[in-house]
Amino acid sequence: MRISTNTIYAASTARMSEIQAGIVKTQQQISTGRRILTPSDDPIGAARALELTQNQSINTQFATNRQATINSLSIEEVVLQTSTSVLQDIKTLTVSAGNGILSDADRKFIATELRGRLDELLGQANATDGTGNYLFGGFKSSAEPFSSSATGAQYSGDQGQRFSQVATSRQIAISDSGDSVFENIPNNGAQITAAATTNTGNGVVSRVRADGSPGLTNNDYDIRFTSATTYDVIDKTLGTTVASAQNYGDNVPIRFDGQELLITGTPASGDTFTVRTPKNQSMFTTISNLITALETPIVGIAGKADLQRSLLNANSNLDNALGNVLTIRASIGSRLKELDSLNVSGEDKNFQFADALKNIQDVDYTKAISDFTQQNTNLEAAQKTFVKISSLSLFNLL
Repeated sequence: MRISTNTIYAASTARMSEIQAGIVKTQQQISTGRRILTPSDDPIGAARALELTQNQSINTQFATNRQATINSLSIEEVVLQTSTSVLQDIKTLTVSAGNGILSDADRKFIATELRGRLDELLGQANATDGTGNYLFGGFKSSAEPFSSSATGAQYSGDQGQRFSQVATSRQIAISDSGDSVFENIPNNGAQITAAATTNTGNGVVSRVRADGSPGLTNNDYDIRFTSATTYDVIDKTLGTTVASAQNYGDNVPIRFDGQELLITGTPASGDTFTVRTPKNQSMFTTISNLITALETPIVGIAGKADLQRSLLNANSNLDNALGNVLTIRASIGSRLKELDSLNVSGEDKNFQFADALKNIQDVDYTKAISDFTQQNTNLEAAQKTFVKISSLSLFNLL
């Protein structure tokens, strides 16, 4: 078979180019440390490496989320720790206010100190997470959740709780609403009074006070005016009438079941005034009511009984407030512990992903260097062979 000179040149050139391409690829593998330079090098391995890289990136993002959650919860824990100390100080002042030798002036001094503690507690309730978001605003994290009011504080946040995705199938609360921490506290005995919205007269009702007589309860009551000058007292809890057809006098105490209140002005027939014991009460309201009680001068047995009742209610509700804050703190501690565990498992996953990627795409330097040496030898042999073959010519025999 005759082989033309062009064929010899073309075949030799193609072979040397192929060997040189292999040398370049091997050089790239050695310099980058990667066995798979393009998906065509190993389609299955390249797909698996891409999947592992994506999982590794997601796992890294989860780690970032966990760290942000830890930072926020740690700040909240510090705030609640301070709030606990403030509540304990208020509890101590409440106990000291029950000392029988204190005068009205002494109790006012305690009330003044309580106002400072109330302002301090309000400041803690409006704490931020360091990035400008309010810790206890719920979903309304950009607006101050608490503002001072006549009843202690007004909550303008919501009941929302923000969550962070910290693992593939796990979300953890990054915050607690001010309603759950400071507002929604079980109430033991503190009562509120109000005039019905349907009233047509101009009567105004005062707060309830103990009158020193037996039979004191925490039931709910309605005071219903059957005329402009007479009223009935109904125990809503028991469904009984405590007093009926009582004569009304402006600023004359209305007494029932060991307590009393005042209605001033001119009520109309059909007007109703309510006395309710809410199931829950803000800790700010508890402190505000305590301050009002301490600033009210004691007059007679009824005044002493009212102060004693106010102190008992305040002590009980402060215990509930402390218990609620401690419960939230325990929840935060549980979340932080879980985040620590998730961080450990996340680090293990990162190690596994890195090891799997190494096995799939990292170059075997021993094999790569051996291939590089062999390819250079092959190229040198191909070049020398081409020189020998290209010099074969009949002209050389003439």
